[in-house]
Amino acid sequence: MLTAGEILEQFIAGMRQTGFVEFIAVFAGIASVWYSRKENILVYPTGLVNTIFYIYLSFKGGLLGEASVNFYYTIMSIYGWALWTKKDEHQKPAVKITASSKKDWAQQLGFFLVFYILIFFALTYLKKNFTPEAIPWADAFASATAYTGMWLMTRKKIESWYWWMATNIASIPLYFVKHYVFTSVYYFVLLVMAVFGLVEWMRRKRIQEFPLKAN
Repeated sequence: MLTAGEILEQFIAGMRQTGFVEFIAVFAGIASVWYSRKENILVYPTGLVNTIFYIYLSFKGGLLGEASVNFYYTIMSIYGWALWTKKDEHQKPAVKITASSKKDWAQQLGFFLVFYILIFFALTYLKKNFTPEAIPWADAFASATAYTGMWLMTRKKIESWYWWMATNIASIPLYFVKHYVFTSVYYFVLLVMAVFGLVEWMRRKRIQEFPLKAN
C-alpha cells in the first residue's frame, strides 16, 4: 500500500505531466457542470468541448472505456441541447426539473445494469490484447453510472445528480492510478459541484411547484 508521502509524490509528478489538452478539457468540464447546476443551455456547448477533448485523450492513453463514455456524452449533449431549447405553448422550457417515480427508478437501475454488464465483458475481453490499462469492474461502474446520469440530465431529472456523484467517486481513484492526476482532481471538484447541483435543482423544483411561496 502506498504511503501518504508516495501518493503526494505521484500527485506532484502527475500534475507536472499534465498537458494543455487535458487542462482545457478539465476547465470546460467544470464550466459545463456549473451551467448544468444553473439549468443554463451553455451546459451543452461547454460540455462538447470537454467530451471531444477527452475522446482524444482516452484513445491516446488506450482507455477505450473512457473513450466510449465521452463519445456517448457527445451524442447525448447534442440531443440534450435540442431538448432543452424546446418551448411549450407559453414559450417556456418544455422540459422541466422533475423527480423520478418508482417506475423511473426501475428503468434507471435497469439501464445501469445493462450498460455495466456490456462494458464489463467488453473491457475484460479487450484487456487481454488491446487495453492492459483497463480495470474492467471499476471502468464499467464509472462508465455505466455516467451513461445513466447523462441520460437523466437531458430529461432534467433530479436523480441525475446522484448518478453523477457515483461516477465522480469512482473516477477519482480510477484516473489517479492511470496517471491522469489533474483529471482525478477534476472529478473531486465535480463531486463537490454535484452536491451543490442536487441542492440547487431541488430548490428550483420547489419554485416550479410553489411559485407563490418562493416569492
